[in-house]
Amino acid sequence: MIQAIGLTSSPRKELPPAVDDVSFEAHAGRVTALLGAPGAGKTTVLRLMLELQPGRGITHFRGRPLHRIAHPAREVGVLLGDVPGHPARTVRGHLRMLCAAAGVPVRRADEVLEAVGLVSLRNERLGTLSRGTDRRLGLACALLADPHTLVLDEPAHGLSVRENRWLHGMLRAYAAQGGTVLCTTADPKEAARIADRVVTLERGRLVADQEAGDFSRTRLRPRVAVRSPHATRLSALLAKEARTARRSVEIVPEGGNRLHVYGSTCAEVGETAFRHGIVVHQLADEVGDMGPGAGVADLPRTAGEDARARTDPPRRTTDEPVAPATGAPAAPITGADAAPAADAPELPVADAPELPVAGAPSSSAVEAAEQATGGRRSDPSAASRHHTGAPADSDSPASAPSDRQASKAPAAREAHRPATVPTGRPDRTSDARAELPPPLSVRPAPSPLRPLRYEIRRATGVGTGFLIGTGVLVVSALTAVLLAPIGHTPQPRLLAAWPRELPLPPAALGAGLLGALAFGDEFRHPALATDRGTVPRRLGLLAAKLLVASATALVLAVLTVGCDAELLYLVYGPEVVEVPADWFSLGAGWLGLVIGCACAGVLAAGVFRSTTAGLATVVAVPLLVVPLVRKAAEGPSAPAATGFPARVREGLPLRWPFGGERHLEAVLRVVAQPVGAALVLSLAVLLCAYLLTTLRSRVR
Repeated sequence: MIQAIGLTSSPRKELPPAVDDVSFEAHAGRVTALLGAPGAGKTTVLRLMLELQPGRGITHFRGRPLHRIAHPAREVGVLLGDVPGHPARTVRGHLRMLCAAAGVPVRRADEVLEAVGLVSLRNERLGTLSRGTDRRLGLACALLADPHTLVLDEPAHGLSVRENRWLHGMLRAYAAQGGTVLCTTADPKEAARIADRVVTLERGRLVADQEAGDFSRTRLRPRVAVRSPHATRLSALLAKEARTARRSVEIVPEGGNRLHVYGSTCAEVGETAFRHGIVVHQLADEVGDMGPGAGVADLPRTAGEDARARTDPPRRTTDEPVAPATGAPAAPITGADAAPAADAPELPVADAPELPVAGAPSSSAVEAAEQATGGRRSDPSAASRHHTGAPADSDSPASAPSDRQASKAPAAREAHRPATVPTGRPDRTSDARAELPPPLSVRPAPSPLRPLRYEIRRATGVGTGFLIGTGVLVVSALTAVLLAPIGHTPQPRLLAAWPRELPLPPAALGAGLLGALAFGDEFRHPALATDRGTVPRRLGLLAAKLLVASATALVLAVLTVGCDAELLYLVYGPEVVEVPADWFSLGAGWLGLVIGCACAGVLAAGVFRSTTAGLATVVAVPLLVVPLVRKAAEGPSAPAATGFPARVREGLPLRWPFGGERHLEAVLRVVAQPVGAALVLSLAVLLCAYLLTTLRSRVR
């Protein structure tokens, strides 16, 4: 369950806080709706709960705050806004990358894609998805690690009517299996239709925390929606008959040919229109809001309604029943805006007491069982987890139902229903049954290869790295061919395509850019930040990025020299590409330079949270740090490390194998050069800065 206690956002200058002392609970096995008009503070409440913005108060997810949960994605599935992914990444590639980050099998991506109906769009790019498809993908990301709790901000935004029913059925099925669902909405009718409990916010404050039945009775009242070309005449006739029969009927013109009639029924309005020969284009039951923020989520109001809204203060909703002012019956009726009666959503019956289900375990027993499973929902059989597929309509194609949907186990579903259900309310999971991904049978232990798998899928999931590598090879080859006829470039620089006028060769700049993108893309498209708000600064993730960036730089350095040498051989002959005598030290220096630039880009982008800042730091090493190192070297000379290998060989009883002292001396000679020394110094400073920022983020 979720326990939010005293959530208060930080004040904004002289303005009051967006959220002020909000406390509520969302129980397991139930759907809780956070209702409020736009600007009421719903999203701010969710961000405070997930520790995404500063403020006061605390939120417990099954007794623990989010910062004390080792793997938040396995406990809380989050959907806030659009999916934070690279626009060039495919839907399936994005989910497979998140599978590696969460430590779940790769097949889980295909399972959640099937559950949300995106199998046919698995190869589409994220940047081309529609709003409704993006919401489906966000729900798939939230379900990926099979969390116990779902926290969703406006999950139905951008979905069609049919997709809305599918989403509501999925949330109901998820809660029926013991999960906790908390979602926000601005539509009171939607809140009453999908939720077991409704928490109402107004101007950042909690104004009501009610069961769905009490909410429907106190906040909603039935009305008849009428559309007729003779709406004015019909309105006058209905008012006259109401006065004659001494009934309380309120008629609200909606502009044009629309009427809303409160206190009457479709049969009475239809009979009146028939007796007087009035043509009616629409006659449907609806539910109107009469509480805080009434009318915000409905159709635009007319000028008369705006005047009434300015003169009548909003009514506060309490847990006590409030009878409508018109004297209309308080019991809600089913219906939807401009929808036939057959598609009308079902609303809960008022004053429905909660009684325990026969044979169901008590709530304490359910909580004890949840704790024993290590934070997982109750896992019914796989057959009971699969129902009918997601709806396939023109807005968002859905996958065909799988063969496993044919086997359903009603008894298994009943065994895992919540401990208490409101009596007299229909089982709304039957309205729009939705397919859920199967539960994760095994919670994998932490693996040191998990960040490495994530980084490899992140780097290879888009074509940016391949384009940069190709560009580096082309520029290096052309530069080498143009430098050869001049004759003033030494052979090592010629093979590296490094003229003296450039601070760094193209390969080093390309490696630095690839390294900067490794962390820069994380902050630009924070796919890992949906559950904690910031990109995780774990040492395992840093080590994986450094390892992948170093391997990429190594391959790029070897390919650059190979392509340059091959092209120079083809154009100018073999005398230009002769192997120098000190090839080992030159090769070590070349690889060290390219790999060092890649690592500097990774660390700088991680510290400054920007790809541009990471690349600028790489360029600043030869332009700023190297002159400082040379100036420091011109002073009093320090003791030289020339005889270091010989002294080590004398001090150790074992001999250096394979002439290791010569290799070590070559490496020390490279580090002693101004560029090598400046690069080593820069890497040390950047690493310390990264560790410092990591410690500061953990302290906060």
